[in-house]
Formats: sequence, C-alpha cells, structure tokens
Amino acid sequence: MGDDVSTLEFLGGELRRARRGRGLSQEELARRINYSPSLIGMVEIGHRTPSQDFVGRIDTALQSDGFFERLLTLVRADAAPPWLREWIQVEAEATLIRWFEPSLIPGLVQTEAYARAVLTGGGMLRETEIEQRLGSRMARQAVLSREAPPEVVLVVDEVALRRCVGGPAVMAEQFDHLLRVTDLPHVDIHVVPVATGMHPGLAGAFILARTPEGGEVAHLDTPLRAHVTDRSEDVDSLQRRWENLRGEALPRKASQDLMREVARSWT
Repeated sequence: MGDDVSTLEFLGGELRRARRGRGLSQEELARRINYSPSLIGMVEIGHRTPSQDFVGRIDTALQSDGFFERLLTLVRADAAPPWLREWIQVEAEATLIRWFEPSLIPGLVQTEAYARAVLTGGGMLRETEIEQRLGSRMARQAVLSREAPPEVVLVVDEVALRRCVGGPAVMAEQFDHLLRVTDLPHVDIHVVPVATGMHPGLAGAFILARTPEGGEVAHLDTPLRAHVTDRSEDVDSLQRRWENLRGEALPRKASQDLMREVARSWT
C-alpha cells in the first residue's frame, strides 16, 4: 500500500481486483449481494465506507474467506485523525461518559445520514476524509452495545434538536434513533430548554469520561482538533459546568416528551 493510498482506497482497489478476477461486472456482483451497483462503484473508488453487512456479503459472494471484513477493521482503525485517537481509547474504556452539546446531536447517537450531513456541511473536508471520519464515528458507537457498557448521560440544548441537518427525512430518522436509544437502561438524554436563555454550556461542547481506575478525562473540540486533558483544574471546572447544566436540563421523561414533540415537526 503506497504512502498516498488510504486504507479505504486500498480496500476499494482490492474489491475491484477481486471482482474482476471472478469475471463479474459491478451489476452482477450487486445482484449477488443485494446492494446497488452505484454503491459498489463508490466503494471501489474509495468514496464510500462499506458497512459490516456489505463486506460480509462481499466475502461470501467472492469466497474471500473474511478478507474484506479484516480490511474493514483496518479502515476503521485508520479512519480517525491522529489527534482524536487518544480520546477514542479513553472513550472505549470509560465506565461513565457525560457529554454536553449545544448545537448538534452528540456523535455517539448520530445516525449515519446525520453524521454524513454534519461532516459534509461547509465543504471543509475532501470526500475521502468524510468517509474516513464517518467510519470512525460509526465504529465509536459500538461502545454503547459492548459487554458491560458505560453509563452514558447526554445533555443537549433544545436548539440542537430543532436545527435542520441534512433535511427533514434525515432529521426524522435521527429522532427515531434518538428515541430508541433513550430506552437503553444505561443511556440518559436530557434537554436544556430554549426558555432557559443564557447558560454556561453555550461556551461550547465538552465530554467527561471516567476511567476504569476512577480518574476523569475531558475532551473539548476546536475547529482544528480535539483537546484532551486530565489536569485537575480543567476537569474540576468542567464538572462544575456539568452540574450547572444538569440543573437547567429537563428530567428524563420531560426530555423524552420534548423530543417526541420535536420529532413530529420533522415528519
């Protein structure tokens, strides 16, 4: 694999080579795996990250003995920007995750379509970068379904629920997913109502993660990269901000009722 070829592009090239080696057109392979020829084409040129189901069907159709599933593991491992990998490790091992978002649905509960719209918005990333980051974001969500998952508490400003990202259909799907997630026993979602007015969270999003050893690590986003810190002064400041936000947020059931109300506006 050359220095200028991403793991996603390498997977696409190997898929194209294996398909041709079997004497199959994209249309013929598409019929065998029940996916569209256009999706196969996008994967082959490295413009779309395949799902686990997609590569599983490819391995079966091409009799490649799990080769593409193994490649997908490498794609996901390589997808996150280097400056985010430290946090992903913290997140994967955390026993408690507390996340505040003032303007977007938190990444751990975004649908693929919503996440794609977020990453595409503003035209700041190349297609391959979008696909790599999308794959990383979706892979991070596995923390919610792992054995012994962390307790996850999300506090979201109501503005994030009402901001149209990707169009009404994307938002409707996002709310269906959000309401399903709230049924998980280890996930709580609370909403800070617009009527609250000014509150400390408007300074920006942040995440607090508790490590298995009982320590706390904080994550803050900037337009350039993530900032990860375990400095006691920083963590203490964010914990005070968190407690203030929890005090302003609606209780669990009232938050669910508000989410259902907003969901109806997207259908």
